[in-house]
Amino acid sequence: MKMDQPIVTADDYVASLRDRQLEVYLFGERIEEPVDHPMIRPSVNAVAATYRLATEDPSLGSAESSLIGNTVNRFLHITESVDDVVQQNRMQRRLGQLTGTCFQRCVGMDAINAIFAITFDCDQKHGTAYHQRFRDFLQVVQQRNLVIGGAMTDVKGDRSKAPAEQDDPDLFVRVVDRRADGVVIRGAKAHQTGAINSHWILVMPTIRLTDRDRDYAIVCAIPVDADGITFIYGRQSCDTRSMEEGDLDSGNAGFSGQEAMLILDDVFVPWPNVFLDGEFEFAAPLVERFTAYHRRSYVCKSGVGDVLIGAAALAADYNGVESASHVRDKLVEMSHLNETIYGTGIAASHESVRTEAGNYVNDALLANVCKLNVTRFPYEIGRLAQDLAGGLVATLPSEADFRAETTGPLLQKYLAGRAGVPTENRLRAARLIENMTLGRNAVGYLTESLHGAGSPQAQIVQIRRQSDLEGKKALARKLAGIPDE
Repeated sequence: MKMDQPIVTADDYVASLRDRQLEVYLFGERIEEPVDHPMIRPSVNAVAATYRLATEDPSLGSAESSLIGNTVNRFLHITESVDDVVQQNRMQRRLGQLTGTCFQRCVGMDAINAIFAITFDCDQKHGTAYHQRFRDFLQVVQQRNLVIGGAMTDVKGDRSKAPAEQDDPDLFVRVVDRRADGVVIRGAKAHQTGAINSHWILVMPTIRLTDRDRDYAIVCAIPVDADGITFIYGRQSCDTRSMEEGDLDSGNAGFSGQEAMLILDDVFVPWPNVFLDGEFEFAAPLVERFTAYHRRSYVCKSGVGDVLIGAAALAADYNGVESASHVRDKLVEMSHLNETIYGTGIAASHESVRTEAGNYVNDALLANVCKLNVTRFPYEIGRLAQDLAGGLVATLPSEADFRAETTGPLLQKYLAGRAGVPTENRLRAARLIENMTLGRNAVGYLTESLHGAGSPQAQIVQIRRQSDLEGKKALARKLAGIPDE
């Protein structure tokens, strides 16, 4: 990866992605220049928005880093106070509002903060030098203002078996060779958000490991253009609409999320970029620390929810029913659910505490409550949006029909809504709701909300562990006059 100057603007970022010769496959064919592919470019635009926010609203999109003594993009910042953690949430909601989709950088932001703390803890126990290595790596990334992606989710194979027990040992990423100058890793990571839009990938284990799984206890940084990496681009509902003429049918033509499968075929990692190797007992704490950060990061869905609520309100307005009491009640319910997502997430951030390494981590219980809400509430918000918009979100004729000489005037006449509202405005509101509840951006708003950062059962387990039922029983016994048991 060759870059002479640090990235400053959104345009700089887009330029930094060009001419990297990545092995990216889509529809069975290699994509020569992903930046220019019409299906991929909206996801590039969404990441570019994170750079634009940093320049247009630096108090929200940037932070002062003590690592380099300068301002950095907030997505690259190690949290140095409670306010830093809170500001991450405020930034995430704003970017959700600006893009209406996943802007792909939260995983990297949460990964660097988790690894920062865990490498410190590992050094304290084993006398290793991982923490300073990671600080050195992060300083370079901050100075060049690069995008970091986090790769935690292994393909897993037989879920009843540990990594070392799998019939195929490559179903979890592992070290296959240790050399004098570094390690060689092999395996695959699934559902990799923004992978090809990143400059570096942080590889992390995905589950608790045992002594038999030492080769799987690897944390390291790899450039996306390293030899041996193949990206297979993930399909999204209605994604080929972005390859059609016009922008109406896409619903949100400017922005989308991105997921890819990441294949690591004997990728070499030099020792300075290795931050854990064989210390299996730190795999579980790393996963728990990362998910504590990442589950409250799902406040981004409240920003996306703001857009969907707005689209539903527009649809009701264009249909002439915005004053109906049941319409107002449904919009209030959507806002109630949306603010509950945001409230639990930002509450988790306000309850942050300082780690031994010096950065701040949010409250894990509230983070899991936030994420469990996210597995449910966007689906109900989406249902209410479709309710308010009507069946048009699923049966609307194409933009080509709307523009055609014969059918266009008919659609203009018969799809008109309230007087004074252009028919096309009504159609665009319907397409945006379709995009967010059935189409491309339903990937990030619905399915990712369900499975991202762990499926619902993972949050249920953590909430059960952290709810302190014995402490609550003691409170009840005291007030009820029951002797201690």
